[in-house]
Amino acid sequence: MNDSIEIEYKTMLTQSEYLQLIAYYQLNSSHFVTQTNLYFDTSVYQLKEKNMGLRVRVFDTEAEATLKIPQKIGLLEVTDKITQAEADEAVKTKQFPQSAQHISDVLKSETIETEELQLIGRLVTRRAELVITEGKLALDENWYQDQHDFELELEVQDSGKNESDFFALLNQFNIPYRPAKNKIVRAVTMRK
Repeated sequence: MNDSIEIEYKTMLTQSEYLQLIAYYQLNSSHFVTQTNLYFDTSVYQLKEKNMGLRVRVFDTEAEATLKIPQKIGLLEVTDKITQAEADEAVKTKQFPQSAQHISDVLKSETIETEELQLIGRLVTRRAELVITEGKLALDENWYQDQHDFELELEVQDSGKNESDFFALLNQFNIPYRPAKNKIVRAVTMRK
């Protein structure tokens, strides 16, 4: 179990901008990790109503569940490690893993029962992360429904780092700011 505050800025990229950044930072296939994000909510979208997000992130050999809760600055991320078998079961049953006890406790305090949670969306990301002067940079290539997009995320550790660092980074590469909806919003709203 792990709790942390996430402060991040993001923008959508074109494929050529994405490739430009990969070339600039000299990234190759060894820098990338593929992850599958499974998003959960109740049938009446109780989490969405509270501006919360819940996902299970599956990697090759491990998995984790994360609940994102809005704060005055950033998001509180409550994370539970789960087993690969539990993640596979969540995919198969379309139900949230009951073993994510810390998340279950937080949800119960919000009057949301984990038994009510169901799979509402899925998004696959091929991600490279690296630490740069401005913070932790993530370059994502995403697939969801019949969509394919590219995204840049810059995560900073404290609120003293502000958007000007983010916009200076974009300006350095002549990349215009294009608002990026959260991945859960993109994965779910594109559903037919």
